[in-house]
Amino acid sequence: MKNNQPSPMYLDVTDSPLGKKSEYSPFYNPNLLFAIPRKEKRAEIGISQDNLPFFGFDRWNHYEVSWLNAKGKSVVATVEILYSCHSPNIIESKSMKLYFNSFNNTKIASISELKVRIASISELKVRMEQDLSERVGSKVEIKINPAAGWQDSSLKSGFSGYCIDELDVECDCYIVNPDYLNTTGDYVEEHLYSNLLKSNCLVTNQPDWGSIEIKYKGKAIDKEGLLKYIVSFRDHNEFHEQCIERTYMDIKNKCNPDELSVYGRYTRRGGLDINPYRSSVEDNNDDENMRLFRQ
Repeated sequence: MKNNQPSPMYLDVTDSPLGKKSEYSPFYNPNLLFAIPRKEKRAEIGISQDNLPFFGFDRWNHYEVSWLNAKGKSVVATVEILYSCHSPNIIESKSMKLYFNSFNNTKIASISELKVRIASISELKVRMEQDLSERVGSKVEIKINPAAGWQDSSLKSGFSGYCIDELDVECDCYIVNPDYLNTTGDYVEEHLYSNLLKSNCLVTNQPDWGSIEIKYKGKAIDKEGLLKYIVSFRDHNEFHEQCIERTYMDIKNKCNPDELSVYGRYTRRGGLDINPYRSSVEDNNDDENMRLFRQ
């Protein structure tokens, strides 16, 4: 068995397994997880890792999780993964998928091949939390939801608030342009959202699709300009977390709201969806794991 030491961090994401042919490990292997420091990409948009201008979290949902019971019969579940945006690292998404797939032929009652005994789902939860916390660099919370008896009361048609997608705007810029952001003289408290967020993976250039919610108090943000700004991400290459942090900082710098929250809910790829939340308010309701209709 390989030891359970944290795998190396990748300062250059091109060194990660993302976008490359990968062999699936047939048994539990925590060394498949690869961490990427947040610091470099945050520095690009004027954020110091030691003095973050926001609170928030990254929430992942994994819909393709399975293992074997003591008799070799398969068990399926979903898993929720939650950690703070103050963590120094993120997990590269393909490595997360490879890690969870390494449980597929692992018996969660007697794992003699690994010289490890996981006697229950609660112990499995602890092991997953330990593995991910070591890579992320801070506490990770895991919730395992076995399919048997699973009920989904969190499905929503969309974000609440005002959808700006039907505004009749002309768009011809698909590289992020914060100059679209501006305010009027009115002071408001608004919940705005759009389902038109699309960017591309930093490494593979594959499209990432999502919905984005902006809640704020301050001078009214020009809605047409905001929509054009969101559409301008269309050919932009960054990870999900980085796109949401860029949006937060651009609105903060250009519109200067008194309070601001930005929430991205992305569609899944490889069974995983990633949902970053950034807010100027510390009480950020990280216990709510809703699921939008596209998720």
